[in-house]
Amino acid sequence: MKRILTNTKALHIDAGLLLLRVFVGLTMLFSHGWGKMMRMLDGDFGFADVMGIGEAPSLMLAVFAEVICSLFLALGLFTRFSLVPLIITMLVAVFYIHGDDPFAKQEFGLLFLIPYVTLFLTGPGKFSLDAKLNRL
Repeated sequence: MKRILTNTKALHIDAGLLLLRVFVGLTMLFSHGWGKMMRMLDGDFGFADVMGIGEAPSLMLAVFAEVICSLFLALGLFTRFSLVPLIITMLVAVFYIHGDDPFAKQEFGLLFLIPYVTLFLTGPGKFSLDAKLNRL
């Protein structure tokens, strides 16, 4: 038991990274990205004009991050590259979109931001497509 609790290369760390990756990736995709993508596909490009780049480009960037990058994150494919747009999206949501709102509104973005930064620092773990591809 002591070996399991103290071994930093143990299976439970990679299992934890897998669980974290899949949960935050699929939660972002289905809770936030899917609705935006459906709206965009229906031709409704009304969205916050983030930093003056326009509503349509802002929506397309959010959909790219929240759908494509979230799917890649869940799969553990191009993980660190996929996390960069997700981290930027959450920083914009927390500090730009909800910057003047109470903490309760910022909390949702932070609850995604922290796992994204954590996964960026740790990498996807051995139960990922990145790990499988790197063995070739």
